[in-house]
Amino acid sequence: MQKQYPISEAKNNLPAIVHGVEKGPSVQLTRHGRPVAVIVSAKQYQKLVRPHKSFWDALHSFRQSIDPADLLTDNEDFANLRDQSPGRTIELEL
Repeated sequence: MQKQYPISEAKNNLPAIVHGVEKGPSVQLTRHGRPVAVIVSAKQYQKLVRPHKSFWDALHSFRQSIDPADLLTDNEDFANLRDQSPGRTIELEL
């Protein structure tokens, strides 16, 4: 569970709280029992603000990282994926 401190208590114990956040989970600051802010480590913060790849950039990176020879398939891989029944019967009126 995330630790919580009232702002008034956090103000008096800030060095200890920062030291704890560097080694562990984030800390939530509260005012009148309601969460108002979060203290996170610099490492956690960088993960939150770093630019994320778009889907297409991620797909392109994935395609470059795999060997197409490892993706060989045969007909057995797709044999039972589709219903082979003809479906429902309909009558067309002309």
